[in-house]
Amino acid sequence: MLRFLPLFLLAVPAQAHTGHFGELAGHDHWVLGAGLGAIAGAAAIAWVKGRRKKDEPEEPSEEADTPEEAPA
Repeated sequence: MLRFLPLFLLAVPAQAHTGHFGELAGHDHWVLGAGLGAIAGAAAIAWVKGRRKKDEPEEPSEEADTPEEAPA
């Protein structure tokens, strides 16, 4: 366990919140927040639309209307 300790300590500086990615692009934290909000909004809209499709009753298929023939 002790020989893995330096590896754990090396990874600690890499743990940054998502706001620093916006700084790398030359933008402020609010730009990234707006982007994450847009993504969350798109996911919510897709979830609601997907839910509506499941609530609609299925149309009966043509195969269900024709009686099955018994094998000879």
